[in-house]
Amino acid sequence: MPDRLQTGLGFTEGHRDWVRLRTLIFLRWTAIVGQLGAIFMAAWLYEIDLNLPLCLATVGASVAANLTAIFLYPKSRRLTQAELTAALLFDTVQLGALLALTGGLNNPFALLILVPVTIAATALQRAPTILLGVATIAVVTLAGWLHLPLVTRGGQAVEVPRMIEFGFWLAIVIGVAFLGAYAHRIAHEIHAMSDALLATQLALAREQKLTDLGGVVAAAAHELGTPLATIKLVSSELADELDGREDLHADALLIREQADRCRDILRSMGRAGKDDLHLRSAPLLAVLREAAEPHLERGKQIYFDVIPAAGASDRQPTIYRYPELIHALRNLIQNAVDFAQTTVWVDAEWSERTITVRVCDDGKGYAPGVLDRIGDPFLHNRSTDRPEYEGMGLGLFIAKTLLERTGAQLRFGNGPETFRRESDHPARSGALVEAIWPAARLVAQETQGLGENQRIIS
Repeated sequence: MPDRLQTGLGFTEGHRDWVRLRTLIFLRWTAIVGQLGAIFMAAWLYEIDLNLPLCLATVGASVAANLTAIFLYPKSRRLTQAELTAALLFDTVQLGALLALTGGLNNPFALLILVPVTIAATALQRAPTILLGVATIAVVTLAGWLHLPLVTRGGQAVEVPRMIEFGFWLAIVIGVAFLGAYAHRIAHEIHAMSDALLATQLALAREQKLTDLGGVVAAAAHELGTPLATIKLVSSELADELDGREDLHADALLIREQADRCRDILRSMGRAGKDDLHLRSAPLLAVLREAAEPHLERGKQIYFDVIPAAGASDRQPTIYRYPELIHALRNLIQNAVDFAQTTVWVDAEWSERTITVRVCDDGKGYAPGVLDRIGDPFLHNRSTDRPEYEGMGLGLFIAKTLLERTGAQLRFGNGPETFRRESDHPARSGALVEAIWPAARLVAQETQGLGENQRIIS
């Protein structure tokens, strides 16, 4: 299912500018309070001889940046990728300068240098995240080599052994790489899942609107049938009685003709509501054909095979025409038609307890390395000779999500598969999707429905 939701850098277009300036300002105020608290505690409680003017000036740079942002920009402003990158680079450099003034890697708070790059990994695209990571490693390396020593007012040096200092630097470097990659990957998957779920909801909402509209159409066609039949009957009697009075006779005939026309329009609307808008219930084969209907004329042969399981009744079950069921099966059939060489098979089987539907094609099938990941959004999941095809798995994700909502369990695989019925058709060598429902979730209860309008013959 081709889409344009994913960008080449791993984040969707809708999440480019998703960080509010207000959030960044709040985080920076929190850091400022923590930095001031650490400085004054070290100076007064532990009697560390710090260069307080330079330390306070470094913290003051963050205060000035926050005040500038508050007065220049509205609270609701969302930062672009470039603006957020610049802000996080500023925070990294500011924290590195503060570390250089307070002992470098001898300062236990040096670990906080990981905060800006972690935020970048969750909020920025890959390139600026890598830039922040490289900048963080460079800053912490400089702070480790070029820093003012920590010395008490009594002249005692506060420092860790060189080996421990090197280990601390190495841990920060590894932390930058690991936390950055891990956070970026998790954020990417969250955003992709969010976009895919939104697409699923939109698709389902569209199908539900069509269903609701179809119900109104069918009800209107049914309810208006009787009054129109009455109008036709009365107009026919008037036409007979007014024979000889040409003007009135012609008017009575016109009324009858228009009643017939309204009847034909309503019948057409009723058929459209029942056939195209997934009303109520239908035989299993009819639902499968309805799902496949948009793809029947796309140059691929689609075969339908509906059979009972061993010991099951030969009577084909009538199932609910859930909008999500129709839409999901249509996506599965579309995917099969897209990648089939010549043929697609849609097979169904029922028993007293289950209903099974299989969609198979004669294409190349799923790539072996991604079979266990099929159903995840934005996954290149099929082998194809068509480089222009940009399917990313969103269609399969939507289908899987919708079918699971109807109670189905899905299985994805590649042919050849074993089927119970011999066929002269080519071997099912491509991809296979199998959905199994509990019969109680899908089989419709027997009802009389709206019934058929009785035709009145005049």
